[in-house]
Amino acid sequence: MALTDEAIVKIKEMITSGELGPGDRLPKEADLAARLGLSRNSLREAVKALTLVNVLDVRHGDGTFVTSLDSAHLLDALSFMVDLHRDDSVLQFFEVRRLLEPGVAALAAGRISKEQLEELRTLTEGLTSSPGVDELVSNDLRFHRGIAEATGNAVVCSLLDGISGATQRARIWRGVTQAGAVERTLAEHTAILDAIELGDAEAARAWMTAHIAGIETWLRKAP
Repeated sequence: MALTDEAIVKIKEMITSGELGPGDRLPKEADLAARLGLSRNSLREAVKALTLVNVLDVRHGDGTFVTSLDSAHLLDALSFMVDLHRDDSVLQFFEVRRLLEPGVAALAAGRISKEQLEELRTLTEGLTSSPGVDELVSNDLRFHRGIAEATGNAVVCSLLDGISGATQRARIWRGVTQAGAVERTLAEHTAILDAIELGDAEAARAWMTAHIAGIETWLRKAP
């Protein structure tokens, strides 16, 4: 494992130094192993590991290439990791959301376009008075994704997409078991959106904090 780690570090250095860039093909396995002073087996294991996290792309019959390295592609690995976590760890992801999303809402208050604002208004107002759980969850996910998109920050969008897998189940539990979930969700979303529309970053931050904390508090009390 230590030799594999060494191989990973050396390939990473080739990328971070600019020797290899997005889309570039790696040298042949035998040549690269000799150059890095590694066994071909260690190099092969390193390539497998970097392929799993979307840094490298192995094209059989064509070679191994550096991926585009864009944030969304690299953070797909985060979504995979989140999906593997058990339900009893969901609160940890809500803690991450509570750290991130208030800042995202504040940033969106200064960057959102008129079109994006209208789309979020339509989304919020379009939720029926008695939605099914799936509709409520979908609407909530799209609302939070829309605010992230309004920041214009692709990394923010990818991070929040990555942690939504675990929190989605919590939203379902809440929708099923907690009375008034629809009314509260709509009221909180409207308040967040009002603050964003006014360009009031601190109000947007405060409302988003209350929104996420409310769900987290319920989860901590849930049996």
